[in-house]
Amino acid sequence: MLPFQLIIRSLSKAYGEMSVWQDLNLTLDSGCVYCLMGASGIGKTTLFRILLGLEQPDHGSFSLEPSPGYGLTAVFQENRLCESFTPIDNVRLAAGKILSRRQIAEELCRLLPSESLTRPVSTLSGGMKRRVAIVRSLLAPSCGILMDEPFTGLDDATRQQVIDYVKEKTAGRLLIVATHQEEDVDSLGGVLLRPFDGSSPSGNSGRPSLSAPSGSSGRPSF
Repeated sequence: MLPFQLIIRSLSKAYGEMSVWQDLNLTLDSGCVYCLMGASGIGKTTLFRILLGLEQPDHGSFSLEPSPGYGLTAVFQENRLCESFTPIDNVRLAAGKILSRRQIAEELCRLLPSESLTRPVSTLSGGMKRRVAIVRSLLAPSCGILMDEPFTGLDDATRQQVIDYVKEKTAGRLLIVATHQEEDVDSLGGVLLRPFDGSSPSGNSGRPSLSAPSGSSGRPSF
């Protein structure tokens, strides 16, 4: 995949008379990890929903330039799995025919016990369901992944195992992680972004251009 940028131009969103944010501008590079931080309710999830085409901004636009040929996938705060399906079948719904059932099983076994792969997701623990949702997003064809508090509910050892897997699978793609944990910035080797309060970016890689609240929108697929 050739390098590309996610460019957000003067994006504004409000619900009735309540403004979420105004004139949000960001330029983010593929191949980089960005950790999006801010207080609860400040608009992180709303931004993700707009980038996925699930909501429309009131003003502004965004685009992937040059077009990478794929859209974005996501891990939401909720797992959004098909509870009666197995982990393999849940992943296959997103991955399509690109990967065989055997290949999907091999990937899932990196984060889950093999005996869990043929059970309905409804029988799995919350942490196991979370790992299925994460693998699903990473194996779906995409140019980038939006993760909304993806490591919630994972113990320290599992959290690090999942982070290592995420870093491996997102190499060359764009990864944006909404988190409340500043240690995730170091663990992911990412750039800390606080675009809603006007703070400058800081971190280990990438040089985003941003300005905080002061045509045709690109609409990545989900």
